[in-house]
Amino acid sequence: MEGVPPLDPGSPRVRFGAEMRRLREAAQLSQSAVARRLGCTQTQISRLESASRTPSKSDAERLDLLYGKANGISFTRIREHIIAQPGGPTWFWNWAEEIEPRALAIRSWDPLLVPGLLQTEAYARQIFNLEPRATPEEVEERVEARTRRQRILDRGNPPRIIMLFDADVLRRKVGGAEVMREQFDHLLETAKRPSVSVQIVDPECLPGLAGAFMIAELPDRQPITIHTDSPAKGYITNDHELVTSIQERYEAIRLWAYPERVSLKMIEEARRAWT
Repeated sequence: MEGVPPLDPGSPRVRFGAEMRRLREAAQLSQSAVARRLGCTQTQISRLESASRTPSKSDAERLDLLYGKANGISFTRIREHIIAQPGGPTWFWNWAEEIEPRALAIRSWDPLLVPGLLQTEAYARQIFNLEPRATPEEVEERVEARTRRQRILDRGNPPRIIMLFDADVLRRKVGGAEVMREQFDHLLETAKRPSVSVQIVDPECLPGLAGAFMIAELPDRQPITIHTDSPAKGYITNDHELVTSIQERYEAIRLWAYPERVSLKMIEEARRAWT
């Protein structure tokens, strides 16, 4: 239609429809069959799947009941993102709840800190304690949320985790020596898992100065999704051009990474230095 802007392929409205269609086809159901179960018309289902209609609260709740929040998908949560940001960014997903739990592989780069998926509670608590205006309750909530996020590492079929971080992270004091030793012990232990790879990057790596990011590969041919950091909040997108740019930056950073066996020796040496 002339004058109507094209839909953002990464918007929560588009994702709502895409997940509806994917789960319906996986269950071998027609749009009419889903309409009967939801108590609406086939046209309404078609409009939801094409993202030409905003889902109601009851639409989302009935879909969650129909599909049982399959594969970690919550239509209720996606709908919340649709209605929560009318004046903000076009869309926003909860990375920890909607992206990471479904990921087949996660690649990340961090120039400043040990990546969140590999942080100990004590290390994370020190970081959150220094956040401006953070209350003790907020700090503990964030530590608990980070711990929950790390449970994907203990799944029967965990995602492939490839973590790159700057060598200066080994010398950046977070808490005291005890916190640092515990953190490095945890890194060395976690790196023994077949699904986890940790590499240290030479601090002269200039492509890494642009900031931290994560890259998630998702199942069922879903587009690769990225998370980039900023002081205010993270930005999540599967826009092809932006994803390609981040993937190219990741490869440029990886060229400065030490081999894993060398990286682990560097962590061991750093651990001994924190006395």
